[in-house]
Amino acid sequence: MMNRLIWLVLSGAFLVALVVLLVVLLLVKLLWAWTVPDLFPGAVEQGLVARSISWWTAFKLAIFLAVLAGIAGARGGGTRVVTRIHAD
Repeated sequence: MMNRLIWLVLSGAFLVALVVLLVVLLLVKLLWAWTVPDLFPGAVEQGLVARSISWWTAFKLAIFLAVLAGIAGARGGGTRVVTRIHAD
């Protein structure tokens, strides 16, 4: 009974992770195709920058951005708002 529960939880977690990965890759591909040709039209026309990227390239870009975000988060790169209440 316990093994079945563990198996269900692990398979459900794997399925959720797979769906999240596919959604992230789709977002990276769509955002690239939507923004890069508008930001760099000359470079796209000359072939210096790709108009669209492959699924594999989207995966590598997502990994790269996740590592950068992790480094920024670990170093305290985010802004923090500190509020203090003074009792006079």
